[in-house]
Amino acid sequence: SFLENIGFLFEFNGSAGLKEVDVEGGVRLVMESALSARDRVGVQDFLLLENYTSEAAFIENLRRRYRENLIYTYIGSVLVSVNPYKELEIYSKQHMERYRGVNFYEISPHIFALADNSYRAVRTERKDQCILISGESGAGKTEASKKILQYYTTMCPTRNNTHSIRERLLQSTPVLEAFGNAKTLRNDNSSRFGKYMDVQFDYKGAPIGGHILNYLLEKSRVVHQNHGERNFHIFYQLLESGHSELLRRLGLDKTNPQQYHYLVKGNCPRVSSISDKNSWKIVSKAFSVIGFNEEEVEELLKVVASVLHLGNTQFGEDEFGETHITTDTQIKFLSELLGVDGSFLSEALTHKKIVAKGEEMIGPLSLEQALSARDALAKAIYGRTFTWLVQKINQSLAFQDEVYYTSKCSSVIGLLDIYGFEVFQNNSFEQFCINYCNEKLQQLFIELTLKSEQEEYEAEGIGWESVEYFNNKVICDLVEEKFKGIIAILDEECLRPGEASDITFLEKLEDRLGGHPHFVTHKLANGKTRKALGRDEFRLLHYAGEVNYNVNGFLDKNNDLLYRNLKEVMCQSENQIVKECFHTDELTDQRRPETAATQFKLSLAKLMDILMSKEPSYIRCIKPNDGKQPGRFEEVLVRHQVKYLGLMENLRVRRAGFAYRRSFEAFLQRYKPLCPDTWPNWQGNLSDGVSTLVRHLNYKPEEYKLGRSKIFIRFPKTLFLTEDALEIRKPSIGEKAKQLGFSVNNHTFVCLCLSVVIVIQSWWRGVKGRRRATRRRQAADTIRKSVSHTYKTHVIGNFNKNLVKYTYTVEAFWKIQEEPSRHTHTHKDWVTYILFSAQLEQKVVASGIFRGQKDNYPQSVPRLFVGTRLGKKHTHTCTHTHVMSANANAAYGVAVTKYDRRGFRARPRQLLLMATGVILVQESKIKQRIDYSSLLGISVSSLSDGLFVMHVPTADSKQKGDLVLQCDHVIEAVTKLAIMADKIHNVNISQDSIKFAIARGKEGVIDFTYGAELRVIKTKNGRLAVVS
Repeated sequence: SFLENIGFLFEFNGSAGLKEVDVEGGVRLVMESALSARDRVGVQDFLLLENYTSEAAFIENLRRRYRENLIYTYIGSVLVSVNPYKELEIYSKQHMERYRGVNFYEISPHIFALADNSYRAVRTERKDQCILISGESGAGKTEASKKILQYYTTMCPTRNNTHSIRERLLQSTPVLEAFGNAKTLRNDNSSRFGKYMDVQFDYKGAPIGGHILNYLLEKSRVVHQNHGERNFHIFYQLLESGHSELLRRLGLDKTNPQQYHYLVKGNCPRVSSISDKNSWKIVSKAFSVIGFNEEEVEELLKVVASVLHLGNTQFGEDEFGETHITTDTQIKFLSELLGVDGSFLSEALTHKKIVAKGEEMIGPLSLEQALSARDALAKAIYGRTFTWLVQKINQSLAFQDEVYYTSKCSSVIGLLDIYGFEVFQNNSFEQFCINYCNEKLQQLFIELTLKSEQEEYEAEGIGWESVEYFNNKVICDLVEEKFKGIIAILDEECLRPGEASDITFLEKLEDRLGGHPHFVTHKLANGKTRKALGRDEFRLLHYAGEVNYNVNGFLDKNNDLLYRNLKEVMCQSENQIVKECFHTDELTDQRRPETAATQFKLSLAKLMDILMSKEPSYIRCIKPNDGKQPGRFEEVLVRHQVKYLGLMENLRVRRAGFAYRRSFEAFLQRYKPLCPDTWPNWQGNLSDGVSTLVRHLNYKPEEYKLGRSKIFIRFPKTLFLTEDALEIRKPSIGEKAKQLGFSVNNHTFVCLCLSVVIVIQSWWRGVKGRRRATRRRQAADTIRKSVSHTYKTHVIGNFNKNLVKYTYTVEAFWKIQEEPSRHTHTHKDWVTYILFSAQLEQKVVASGIFRGQKDNYPQSVPRLFVGTRLGKKHTHTCTHTHVMSANANAAYGVAVTKYDRRGFRARPRQLLLMATGVILVQESKIKQRIDYSSLLGISVSSLSDGLFVMHVPTADSKQKGDLVLQCDHVIEAVTKLAIMADKIHNVNISQDSIKFAIARGKEGVIDFTYGAELRVIKTKNGRLAVVS
């Protein structure tokens, strides 16, 4: 009917904004009408750009959307985000509700849509996810990760102890920002470290824990900042807001940050846009939420203060040229704060100890060497303390039930917030490492994009055509290849005896890499390129463009060494944090520590392994201008980022096949008015409906392909013509409404129709509610009368005589309720009432678990739950004494089919629920016993099959893996098992597949699909396929 399609009319009202419709009483967003308004606001997916190879067209689409405050745009499943530099009203809880559970492409692009898509994949497919956020400083990466965490902590279901975990996940951010972020020329809150955070979710999808990995903290900022930049936030927050007594104990002056040598290098102690006082309040609260006690906070602040005092430690030379400390006050404060001997510290700062062939030699340091040693100690103390801080936060976020976690009963979503490609006037060792990291991420990005494209094509039965793309493996190898790469040559130069310097390192690069197409120096360049290269620089041709690196400081930063006697002093510290950061093992270990570049290379390799093991999603953040001004769009700057983020390459890879793909249902629902055979409703198979529709639209064979569940359209022009035809069709839909006496051309009609629908729905819900309430009151009256009558007549009167006479089964009670006219007083028995209460309790639990979640739950509602489903044919086979005893004491028994974990061979068994555990019986033998305490959870599908999986710890030597069973009474069996084992909240209902543990470290998969009849088969890929 026309009213059934009223939602369609709202969807196409021609507005560029987001509109709401009422669907089954719930409000949600529908797709942004950007297809019909594309001339004004651009397209919401770059795949729909007609001229997709044009960088100018790409940037113009970004500009149009940015002008309309549409800061999010897709490239397929990749989200491009442009920093608006102002507050937008699109992050409220109401917006979160609108994006929850809605198809990814069904509504306007948003970070909540991507977050929800990853979350639903974790819940339904049990696949670990990761979200990779990249972009240059000031593009909004940190804010994006905050918004995702906010969505998960707000919208996910709760568990008994998850409130504190939610708070800790959120409060970890301000603490890490205080110690790891700083004001730079490009960003007032720039992350100076890379962060990867895993958020753990339990069976019900509640967040239960987290874990953080940190990468490449910019330690050099502790001792030096460029003009206009600041040191890490924590120094200024402490000086600005720490109370007087605390500052006195730390030996600090509250009034003037410029009194501290390490805070004046950038000549920017205070910034109008940064409130250090408010930030300190937030950090202080976060310390408390995370679990720091007052002593730990003070110990941590002592370390922070000691770095400032180190910076103020000055040196001089006597008449003999020997270096000595001229600021004894600083040594006194350092001795108190670090808990070390002041004389030993003074000696270590002015002398170095060398161990050669078992002998120790102590020699004086020059003035320049002493200053370097002081700075090296400050960087080491701060860098190791930051690592300790991350570990402390991880202890707070860790989920306590280790068995539950290690058995893979939880899933994770990882958030990677890491520095983007960096190109400055002067690029040093830090930029080299950062850009190497981005090369690796770009390599992973393209590989996984191609992989996901190929998998989607194969799943839909569409032929895959190989795609030409720039493989940046050649650049990654140039940097990281063993014995031949830049890192290997740098390490070699750092370790070799003799006079090694940054220039000798550059010369060795020229000798070894002179012929490489992606490497050039001043010496190797031609005349034109030579003018742009200094004699102390080398150039790498990255995937994103050319970058010149100045080699000055490469060796020192890569060595990152601390003199042995300084380590000895720190190992003797009485400050608990410093003691944990400096281990005595370092003094006895004769091996040279790994260089900074090698450590970063190894940690990056581990990160790649983590990301490869998960299903990725991507957020690419773009900064529209350098002035942090809302509404200003600088094309040159944006073009620079589009290039460095590899967005055009990604678009080209995605467009190599089909530009647009949608499910049959979504495509047919949107465009069905264009064909008389599909309008107003198509009653047949969805694929047939789409075929009918595209034939009517005269699609050419080369313009589209039909997969198993989706339509693939090759050219955006085809889609736009279809959309334009829909726009033309709208007036005729309005004419049909006019024939009914309505007008669809004005907003009043729309509101009227909605009001009418809502009134009718409300009236009908009221009728049904009143009927249910009446039945419940009648049932309550019957039960009250029954209890009263039974008590008076039988309990007080003649209990023993009539007990047997009035003991009826629950089945009889239900039969009486159905036929009250034939039974007047026989059902009024207290025993029956007690049995009915137990039945009711089990039914309530079953409703809480399965209602609206499993297809065959409605059929189980009128059926009674019984004490056993084992008949004589089953009990006769249990002749063994132990089995007979177990059967007699069982609270519940049912026949099941067990599927072997490896070959999935079906074997008949009996499942017995005892007081303390589950027993699986075959004829006269007990085949397996599982204690309720070791049962981790139960998984079932959302279909009407009877399969369920009992998850057990893989570390338990008594268990061979998870138990895969099939039962004709799955609702009853799982409900009773959940009640007996106290695992009501650990029943997981999956839509597509269930993973189960075969053995330690190995997994099996059960795939579920709809079908006319139940079939359980083993597939070629080794999985168990269930059709129901």
